[in-house]
Amino acid sequence: MNYCGLNKNDIANGEGVRVSLFVSGCRNHCKGCHNPEAWDFDYGQPFTKETENEIMKALRPSWIQGLSVLVGEPCEEENKKVLIPFLKKVRSTFPEKDIWLYSGYTYEKLCDDEILRYVDVLVDGAFLLEQKDISIAFRGSRNQHIIRLREGKPVW
Repeated sequence: MNYCGLNKNDIANGEGVRVSLFVSGCRNHCKGCHNPEAWDFDYGQPFTKETENEIMKALRPSWIQGLSVLVGEPCEEENKKVLIPFLKKVRSTFPEKDIWLYSGYTYEKLCDDEILRYVDVLVDGAFLLEQKDISIAFRGSRNQHIIRLREGKPVW
């Protein structure tokens, strides 16, 4: 898996101060996507053991609320092969931190997917340019939902 960014003090992609991992590779190709370069699975740099260690270190401070995984498409099979064991490690090492996952796929498509076992909040749905709304928190378009998986409560 490649990744195209890492923000260790992100306040835009989930609640609180977060570490955000921006993965490469996406087949959704949403019209108006703000990161079309991230559609390419080879874009960015390889996610290595050093990258993993850097993220784990960045998650240590008590003021970091959690980890967000987004951009390309984390739920592409190629990305899940790396992300599932990594998220499992994050969950076991930092049980007090929350994990947000952004996917262009809907909850209905992902509900039985193993990756969601390690996720607290799913932001689901493809970005739809005709429903773009910069006034809503943590989403780009009105069709997307914030689903608190541990509480089972979607935000519409």
